[in-house]
Amino acid sequence: MAITSANQLELLQTAEAVAREKMIDPNLVVEAMEESLARAAKSRYGAEMDIRVAIDRKTGRATFTRVRTVVEDEELENYQAEFTVEQAKQYMDSPAVGDTYVEEVPPVEMGRIAAQSAKQVILQKVREAERDRQYEEFKDRAGTIINGLVKREEYGNVIVDVGAGEAILRRNEKIGRESYRPNDRIRVYIKDVRREQRGPQIFLSRTAPEFMAELFKMEVPEIYDGIIEIKAVARDPGSRAKIAVISYDGSIDPVGACVGMRGSRVQAVVNELQGEKIDIIPWNEDQPTFLVNALQPAEVSKVVLDEEAGKIEVVVPEEQLSLAIGRRGQNVRLASQLTGLDIDIMTEEQESARRQAEFELRTKLFMDNLDLDEFFAQLLVSEGFTNLEEVAYVEIDELLVIDGVDEDTANELQARARDVLEARNKAALENARALGVEDSLVEFEGLTPQMIEALAKDDVKTLEDFATCADWELAGGWTTVDGERVKDDGVLEPFDISLEDAQTMIMTARVLLGWVDPAELEADAEETDGEDADLTEETEA
Repeated sequence: MAITSANQLELLQTAEAVAREKMIDPNLVVEAMEESLARAAKSRYGAEMDIRVAIDRKTGRATFTRVRTVVEDEELENYQAEFTVEQAKQYMDSPAVGDTYVEEVPPVEMGRIAAQSAKQVILQKVREAERDRQYEEFKDRAGTIINGLVKREEYGNVIVDVGAGEAILRRNEKIGRESYRPNDRIRVYIKDVRREQRGPQIFLSRTAPEFMAELFKMEVPEIYDGIIEIKAVARDPGSRAKIAVISYDGSIDPVGACVGMRGSRVQAVVNELQGEKIDIIPWNEDQPTFLVNALQPAEVSKVVLDEEAGKIEVVVPEEQLSLAIGRRGQNVRLASQLTGLDIDIMTEEQESARRQAEFELRTKLFMDNLDLDEFFAQLLVSEGFTNLEEVAYVEIDELLVIDGVDEDTANELQARARDVLEARNKAALENARALGVEDSLVEFEGLTPQMIEALAKDDVKTLEDFATCADWELAGGWTTVDGERVKDDGVLEPFDISLEDAQTMIMTARVLLGWVDPAELEADAEETDGEDADLTEETEA
């Protein structure tokens, strides 16, 4: 077709119609038309030329221009789109490198092939604009609830019409026994929105803990207003869930507000979640107290918290054990997810037996190594001594408080303990050297002979080997696999090395080897301190 006055206005009318239909900016459609016309002109005048087309947004008139850029002599590559300063003087008064010379060229006739190509360009641009619009519309809605219409089911995944596009509810994001038919209304949580090659992908969920939190926000005005906050949610989708809440207004009971009059509020959430039972728990800053609440309806006798290991021991009466654990471990598993702690549950009898076993083990340790009789060894254990290091290096006054221990006896005890420890250190160092440990690791400050021996057995024999370790490889840690917390054993974990200690030792080794600049470390530390200070100020505000 030719771009004539007869069809100039048709271009604009077509652009507006397409933009209206696809709900995109008309300018994007006009720009696509300009590009397609420019491509057709290049096929007529030559692909090497820089042909540009501008469509007047009022009249629809298309102006075809050829652009040439002034370049340095040695940079001249494309004679059709570039020329030198000398060549440009024919067309321009005082040309300089970087200047452009624009001249209008006659419009082109578009043949059948060119018109088809132009149509493809416009459709492609329109599709891209439509995808961008969808992504922009949904990217800020991630983390919210949306109502949709079921379109179809593919291999267990549900395709949902969410108005401006399609979204997918994967099979593993559905509550177990749910099934849907086309045109069913569905309420879902927008879990993620990703920009991908084939367009924005919107991933939905009904099993995410955040879905329950958002449902409560819709049902409980106090949560929406910020008077009550949801601190944690743990779910076994379709079966049971626990939700921890706190009130910032002393006159409002957070649990009662979430339950509602005659259970109306919580029942609305339960109905949406296909009958999932929900325990609403008051949140508490004190972790043991919070855990006691989280294990409801079971009653807890005692809680022992190990903060470094992120582990907690819970003692319950014998008759409460099955209730605390729950069917297939559900109650304790949800309480663990809610608190972020690894929970060991035992009965009072089991705890008593374990404590007795520990007492006997420590008594035997002191009897065998310090050449003590059973009664004296039991006295040490009763006073809280657990290992030889404590006896060897404790202040002597702490030994003198034990009945029957005078200064001479205390000194003798410490001397025996130190002799045993020195013999152990010597043997450990000899073993390590036999395994091939180098002096660079032996002389590194902070590692005991026993630690060096343990590292050597794990094939860490030089300072370079040590510097390449990760903190969790030394101190141990926890990872979550398929919703279950799994323990990673650390090489130095038996020596009570924390993650922070491991990080410090590894960074010190890297500095000694010249891998890390100490100045950069200090700058990072100051930046972190500054961020912590800002966070503290914001919290206080």
